Amino acid sequence: MPIVNIQLIEGRSAEQKEALIEKVTAACVDSIDCTPESVRVVLSDVAIQDFGLCGESVAKRRAAKETAS
Repeated sequence: MPIVNIQLIEGRSAEQKEALIEKVTAACVDSIDCTPESVRVVLSDVAIQDFGLCGESVAKRRAAKETAS
């Protein structure tokens, strides 16, 4: 049984998450020849202040980008 864990920066809609689960499941079925019923997908939202990129939180990077605009 494949278990796929995906961490996302918060902000995706329920519809986007449903589409992601559907497509990840299909990718597992196509690539490792398993049944859709055996696939488990776990989505975890990460707050922007809890995710770092290039030495800064995403919250700080977004704030700087908005200030520059």
